Amino acid sequence: MPLPASLSHLSLPVIGAPLFIISNPKLVIAQCKAGVVGSMPALNARPAAQLDEWLAEIVEALAAHDRSHPERPAAPFAINQIVHKSNDRLDHDLEMCAKYRVPIVITSLGARTDVNDAVHAWGGVVLHDVISNAFAHKAVDKGADGLVLVAAGAGGHAGVKSPFALVQEVRDWFAGPIALSGAIATGGAVLAAQAMGADVAYIGSAFIATEEARASDAYKQAIVAGTSDDIVYSSYFTGVNGNYLKPSIIAAGLDPEHLPESDASKMNFGGGGAAKAWKDIWGCGQGIGAIKEVLPAAGLVARLRREYEEARVRLAL
Repeated sequence: MPLPASLSHLSLPVIGAPLFIISNPKLVIAQCKAGVVGSMPALNARPAAQLDEWLAEIVEALAAHDRSHPERPAAPFAINQIVHKSNDRLDHDLEMCAKYRVPIVITSLGARTDVNDAVHAWGGVVLHDVISNAFAHKAVDKGADGLVLVAAGAGGHAGVKSPFALVQEVRDWFAGPIALSGAIATGGAVLAAQAMGADVAYIGSAFIATEEARASDAYKQAIVAGTSDDIVYSSYFTGVNGNYLKPSIIAAGLDPEHLPESDASKMNFGGGGAAKAWKDIWGCGQGIGAIKEVLPAAGLVARLRREYEEARVRLAL
């Protein structure tokens, strides 16, 4: 199956993952101008009315870029919608996406036919993130156009499946677009994702350590200084298992080696509860050992592109 137009002309096969709290229009615009899909969660715009302003800013900035640089148009952008029942903003945020005809919508924590139908009505593409083959089947059955496979090692909410197993199982039956997430922070890893059967790599944690990201300097420096040994996998903070930076857990007065278990009933994306959890406890994936400095987003994309081409040469592709 050919890729949708929104994913078929990227200068590098990468989607910048939506980073809760951290992604903002400045980062999204920089990612798209650099030739990769930029994205952000709708819930990052607070209050809800700010989403209208942010979407206008993104659309206008990318249109201006395309007018000035017709030889290298910007990549499309994506908005992440949390489809969990606790998200009381979903209807409003979907209306804003429809107003600006957002080209790609990434749905999380629930697959819904009505949401997919709404996106399709304005010509958008839906990518749904999943942690297992079973959830992938459910998402496609409900109308998702493509899948984000969140494998072991991904930052924030993440699964435990090996990317080799997860991509193989899903690609056995699904011919549509697949993005692979999980500790991808080098151009070589982007190429490896394609070799496994994914169409694009889905990169989040590396973009936290960029100048445009709305993260504290301490958060960015913890990523630069950290390795996979500094990542803790726990359900304690939101009710869903995820990966977090150990220094932030210690700073909150908790013992990262003895965190109690939580359950999915604790999830709440209404109000500010989720935002507070992610503000104090820093989500991060296992691939941060490759992050050596804080760069502009364009600089990170340039490094990934260089490494990607070097890997192709090394493998005589």
